[in-house]
Amino acid sequence: MLIVDDQTMVRQSFRAVLAAQPDITVVGEASNGADAVHAAIRDRPDVVLMDVRMPIMDGLEAARQILADPSLDVRVLMLTTFDIDEYVYGALRVGASGFLLKDAPLEDLVNAVRVVAAGNALYAPAVTRRLVAEFAARKPSVPSRADQLTAQELKVLRLVARGLSNSEIASALVIVEQTAKTHVSRVFAKLGVRDRAQAIVAAYEMGIVVPGE
Repeated sequence: MLIVDDQTMVRQSFRAVLAAQPDITVVGEASNGADAVHAAIRDRPDVVLMDVRMPIMDGLEAARQILADPSLDVRVLMLTTFDIDEYVYGALRVGASGFLLKDAPLEDLVNAVRVVAAGNALYAPAVTRRLVAEFAARKPSVPSRADQLTAQELKVLRLVARGLSNSEIASALVIVEQTAKTHVSRVFAKLGVRDRAQAIVAAYEMGIVVPGE
């Protein structure tokens, strides 16, 4: 993984904790977004731990460039100091797999890296869902793609937005897990999203789910 933060002590602290884990390898560090883009191309990490606010290029633009590169198979986990931060909403929209507050316990950091590395989106925690809901509620309406979804796919999207896994969706709809997985993949394709994090943002934007629902 790659650690990106403009504060040397923060980077070193995160590196010490993460490198001590038997299943995590830190391949590099960067102190700004521009260097992060170059490092991602050079070091080919599976996960980038990216600070939001940095000089030269902020974490949001760096995440956008990294995730837009078809040669990279990488997931981005954003870090932020504030629990209400417009950058977080933007990061989810460009494809970041989620975010973590800098004041979270170190064990949460380790767990978050593992969750993202496994291909999951870190939006299930209540704080993340609250932020997405608040930001989506303040955004102007966007053209709805809901009419592209079947009735069953709409149900699936609502369950994804509630944070349910494929197996939980299968149980809720009384279908087999493989069928649930197929429905989820079709929903992603029709909405033009890459993962659950973007799907939940799209669901809020289109009004398929509403804050507090």
